[in-house]
Amino acid sequence: MTRVGVIGAGRMGRPLLRRLADAGHDVRVLGRSAEARGTLAKEGARVVTDVAAVGDGVDVVLVCVHTDAQVRDVCLGGPLLDTMPDGSVVALHTTGSPHTAEAVAARGAARGIDVIDAPFSGGPPDVAGGTVTLFVGGADATVARIRPVLRSYGDPVLHVGPLGDGQRVKLVNNAVFAAQIGLLSHAARLAARWGVDETVLLDALTHGSAASRALAGVVRKGSVAKFADATREFLGKDVAVAREVAGQLGGDLGALSAALDALSAAAPPTGSG
Repeated sequence: MTRVGVIGAGRMGRPLLRRLADAGHDVRVLGRSAEARGTLAKEGARVVTDVAAVGDGVDVVLVCVHTDAQVRDVCLGGPLLDTMPDGSVVALHTTGSPHTAEAVAARGAARGIDVIDAPFSGGPPDVAGGTVTLFVGGADATVARIRPVLRSYGDPVLHVGPLGDGQRVKLVNNAVFAAQIGLLSHAARLAARWGVDETVLLDALTHGSAASRALAGVVRKGSVAKFADATREFLGKDVAVAREVAGQLGGDLGALSAALDALSAAAPPTGSG
């Protein structure tokens, strides 16, 4: 049994709690409000009220907050790392900059705490089913030590390189996914000029060599515009980080940029029907 703390029990973190508890781990989770604590108590975890209590005496802390800035706030601006024991591990599930993972690792190293970055690829149903993909960056020994915890909800758990590479692979993955949606937007416009209905086109493409996970999502929503709008928040955040990281490394997204611009054009303005 591993003692696991969880910070960030939202759309991805909450199903993760049940998977951990069902796997036999001793789980505690941060609940900031009375309403959140009441909800989380049903998920098989012990609910604590402050960040310091999440890290006190645990083997692993899983950080599943929404933004890179929130990761920095939790791990660098608060008491979490100060309360975690020597030899424990922080796993960053939030998609963000590899530089954030490196900054957290630098602070953790001073206290004997190891850090891995392990962003998700998938959604809440994948976490609930134990099939969410994890792109993991970190030292071999650290990843091996935490793998049984990750396998409670992740499959496959892909060790893609040293610390920071989990984020790099995830950012490339989401840039490609977003670019595919942008290309589908171009394809739908081309078909419309040729008199082909978008719904007919999309259904037909699922049976051809153009089939992809992005296309499957578009078909479920009924149009490229609706799917682009539905994915705007998380993809927009990740693509912005990918562009920023590319710039920091002295490059750009190359041919992906035009397709990403098409994605932006495909999504209707916020608040539209």
